[in-house]
Amino acid sequence: MKLKDRWKHESPRLFKNIIKIGLSVGAVGVGILSSPVALPVGIVTLGGYLATTGVIASAVAKLTVQK
Repeated sequence: MKLKDRWKHESPRLFKNIIKIGLSVGAVGVGILSSPVALPVGIVTLGGYLATTGVIASAVAKLTVQK
């Protein structure tokens, strides 16, 4: 099955929840990164990790298909 076809198919219920959680975690990470206030380096690093983890988890979960 091609990647394009996998993206269009329905995802199982568990993976739909993972997509939602991943997008939420990614949004929190982006919010931390785009904060107008100067934050400590550790928090900015954590924001980068959250954004990356959320986006990757959502993308991988989206590529699972229900047969």
